[in-house]
Amino acid sequence: MGGGMTTVERTQVFLLPDLGEGLSEAEIVEWRVAVGDIVTVDQSVVEVETAKAVVDVPCPYAGRVVTLHGAAGEVRPVGQPLITIAPLDGGGDEPAGHATYREEERAGSGNVLIGYGTGHGGATRRRRRPRLALAPEPVDAGPTDVARPDIRRADSTGADAGSTGHTVVGAAPTDPERTAAALVISPIVRRLARERGVDLATLHGSGPGGVIRRADVEAALAAPAARLAAVPAPHVALAATGDGDVIVPLTGVRKVIADKLSRSRREIPEVTIWVDVDATGLLETRAAINAATPDAPVSILALLARICLSGLRRYPQLNSRVDTEAQRIVQSAGVHLGIAAQTDRGLLVPVLRDAQRLTTAELAAELAATTTAARAGSLPPARLTGGTFTLNNYGVFGVDGSTPIINHPEAALLGVGRIVDKPWVVDGQLAVRKVTQLSLTFDHRVCDGGVAGGFLRHVADCVERPALLIAAV
Repeated sequence: MGGGMTTVERTQVFLLPDLGEGLSEAEIVEWRVAVGDIVTVDQSVVEVETAKAVVDVPCPYAGRVVTLHGAAGEVRPVGQPLITIAPLDGGGDEPAGHATYREEERAGSGNVLIGYGTGHGGATRRRRRPRLALAPEPVDAGPTDVARPDIRRADSTGADAGSTGHTVVGAAPTDPERTAAALVISPIVRRLARERGVDLATLHGSGPGGVIRRADVEAALAAPAARLAAVPAPHVALAATGDGDVIVPLTGVRKVIADKLSRSRREIPEVTIWVDVDATGLLETRAAINAATPDAPVSILALLARICLSGLRRYPQLNSRVDTEAQRIVQSAGVHLGIAAQTDRGLLVPVLRDAQRLTTAELAAELAATTTAARAGSLPPARLTGGTFTLNNYGVFGVDGSTPIINHPEAALLGVGRIVDKPWVVDGQLAVRKVTQLSLTFDHRVCDGGVAGGFLRHVADCVERPALLIAAV
């Protein structure tokens, strides 16, 4: 066999490349080649469909197709084998031209789809050749050039390693070891690194074969040292505390609240919608109920809770949570209703489990007992967790509206503003009515505007015409 490698030893496996934008898999739509076909560098070998689009994937290796990993309709994860390529010579010394494509294989072809990286590394080089770097973007000059997708390997004659026969003009040799350190990446990643001041030559790629991915750049930015390096201006520290400053340690309940609300904002893509409603009918209904049962008065909050339960029966999508680890939405069988309560220790959300089983009178009694216990600090921890939907009456603070933060991991929260006298059109005539604003903040992952709007409109209609509750039962 001489000094060359055997066909088996030189077989190259092309892995499904980094798809970018958080995409981790792709479905094979159609193979462009078959086993036994001859492929060239950058030839499209397969059409795949991601959550974003249908794209053709070019192969950075040249040779004969040995294996197609996966059939049409199969989903392949990023970094898993896609196609296996063997060289054309049956062994022995490497024929002319094969060293060129093998140099190309080791760092990818440079033909990069948007959001894709094609470098996957290869066997140890048998020889070193000078590299030439194209320079279409002068702003990239410097260390970051080693990771640009348009970097090409060239042989000693100056021919491009892609075997196009063209000579690169005005290019300068670069350090071989430094060029090999940062593998080819996508234009999106390159631009992100440039804008944020991250030196790609200092990163170790987590992609297949060491390809630098967007996540690697973002991880570098998250590191304190990287953040300081990315900002050319001197670091500005927080102002020193003064003699009259009040220091409140972020501990206990306050820390739990801070952590939970911060996590909600980080993870949940929330949307808030709102509507003004005439609550005159709701107040009249409450007065009538309390006149009939003076020993068991019903609060406005209890009536709003009953209305929420009616809405969740119609729109159960909002009574759910997103399980990010399992990539699924879990709709709860029961409504575990959380009631936001302001206490001396901070905002607490005690939970009424299986609230849908309670009558309106039972809801009123449970709400009164629960909020009293929450303010007294006598609720056990189990009563403060496990909610599936929250009702927040911020109107007690004298405000009309709000865009509250969802109580993680719930999917929605209904807010109620203060009830005040306002001019309102009734049957074509201007009148003074009791008006409030309702707001619904929801997790856009569990539903779209149609469901959220339908729920809020149902709640608003029941507030304006409480008799609809009877019809909805």
